[in-house]
Amino acid sequence: MSNKKTEDLVNALSELSVLEMADLKKALEDKWGVKAAAAAVAVAAAPAGGAAPAAVEATDYEVILAEAPKDKAIAIIKAVRELTGLGLKEAKDLVDGAPKQIFATKPKADAEKAKKEVEAAGGKITLKPL
Repeated sequence: MSNKKTEDLVNALSELSVLEMADLKKALEDKWGVKAAAAAVAVAAAPAGGAAPAAVEATDYEVILAEAPKDKAIAIIKAVRELTGLGLKEAKDLVDGAPKQIFATKPKADAEKAKKEVEAAGGKITLKPL
């Protein structure tokens, strides 16, 4: 380890129980105003002075049709057509070719809406932050 303070901190954190780590995570989220996934990154990246960088949450997502079960294909094709405006053949080709990208970039709210609609039809969507 590079310094005694860092070594002591690593040793102290190593002794925490899972419940104590969950409490620590929550306390850091509250103090620094970050989300759970970003809290670990903020802890690792915190400068020696104790100030943590602000977490940056993705605002745009790539929407990927990860799975399209054959028995749900018709409903998934309908959902894809409504979301994209594609013709029947193009939507069918997209669904039959899963995993396939539906949108290269969509704002978070639109990406989550697309995910909800396709998954309600029986498909599986992956949202990849950009």
